[in-house]
Amino acid sequence: MKGKHRIVIQNNRLHYEFEIKRNISIIQGDSASGKTTLINMLRQAESLGVSSGVDVICDVPCRVLEGRNWKLILDHSAGNIFFIDEENTFLNTEEFAVSVHGSDNYFVLITRENLYNLPYSVEEIYGLHTSGKYHDTRKVYQQIYQIYPHTGSIPIKPERIITEDSNAGYEFFKAVSEERGILCGNAAGKSNLFAALDGIGTEEVCIVADGAAIGSEMNRLYHQAMKNKNIHFYLPESFEWIILNSGLVDGKELRDILEKPEDYIDSREFLSWERYFARLLIDKTEDSYMRYKKSRLNSFYLHEKSKEMILEGIQGIKF
Repeated sequence: MKGKHRIVIQNNRLHYEFEIKRNISIIQGDSASGKTTLINMLRQAESLGVSSGVDVICDVPCRVLEGRNWKLILDHSAGNIFFIDEENTFLNTEEFAVSVHGSDNYFVLITRENLYNLPYSVEEIYGLHTSGKYHDTRKVYQQIYQIYPHTGSIPIKPERIITEDSNAGYEFFKAVSEERGILCGNAAGKSNLFAALDGIGTEEVCIVADGAAIGSEMNRLYHQAMKNKNIHFYLPESFEWIILNSGLVDGKELRDILEKPEDYIDSREFLSWERYFARLLIDKTEDSYMRYKKSRLNSFYLHEKSKEMILEGIQGIKF
């Protein structure tokens, strides 16, 4: 399944409207914010049809996935947007994560929990609020908003950089940092980023991580940054995305992909956009002097001209 999908769910009192463009979206929020009502309206529309009084407008079917037979339903479904409420205990299981991988469906997961089994984007974590524009009217308009629209005051001039992993991205940032007298280390995995902040003093710190897959870690990282204003985030889709976006790799098709990646990334093949961009860069540079490997950085990307083109595209950090 690909593409961006606009969803409207409404009755004579409530109106929900939003767009999703990735296979996994998260809706969070406190009690009484409208999450359960959204699920109930979908459930009514699915079971009662027109007589429910609920209109569901979307170019693909929107369904509620729940109950003991969830896996059977999912295994025999394609081209749907499934909404799942946090009351379903399977949501946090490895079995569910495995089922999402390779599925030809999108998922809207309504939960306050951090789903560590799934790679989801920091950009696709939403909350619900009532639009002030329609305050005091008969119909209440519920809108979603990004919970982490700005991850720190960027661009910043860091004194220390901490990368998510120890692969090619780390090698690039380490080389650049050493030239400029900036400390650079890596957390050896996104689950270790929070621990890597332990003992940080007053120096300006920038965490560099794959925004396309770091969603499950953002809650505690963000709260830590709120307590320590010297902690900042630079969260591009991935390091491979940075290179592709730099202009080092030519091609009109590539520009089209970067402009609207949702039209090209198939959820059956790629669990996260980070994996897609890694594969795209590897394929685009195969059998050339630019050949890219995730495990070890090709020295081409550290040549002065290449390096400067990459750095020009990094909007979150001043080197």
